[in-house]
Amino acid sequence: MSTQLATFTVAGARYGIDVLRVQEVLRAHTRTTVPLAPPGVTGLVNLRGQVVMTIDLRTRLGLAPLAEDAEPMMVVVEVNGEAISLLVDEIGDVFDVDDSKFETPPDTLPAALREVILGAYKLDQGLLLALDVERATAA
Repeated sequence: MSTQLATFTVAGARYGIDVLRVQEVLRAHTRTTVPLAPPGVTGLVNLRGQVVMTIDLRTRLGLAPLAEDAEPMMVVVEVNGEAISLLVDEIGDVFDVDDSKFETPPDTLPAALREVILGAYKLDQGLLLALDVERATAA
């Protein structure tokens, strides 16, 4: 059995989300900040009239912010019937991954990462971390 994952990178690590959850991939839009928002919520964006919450995965994963001159990308995913935008460093390809190559997260991962990772796929090109979209977007 295989699964199709849309991939992206954050701080050099490759992550994947079930391709059926991804609505679209865009360049980052101007965000309106939300006062008193939890860490990681970087604001709201207007996508063709739809207001969408934006979450910075670097903050959510406990990583340093993206360099000021770098342009993040947005992966718009569906969570509980609502669109949520994830800020990532780069967009990758769609991979067909063999479910037999899936393993649970190793104990050596930092706690912030273990909290939002379902597990990892061992690929010829390295590890592909499967992101738990619900946990990664929980405020």
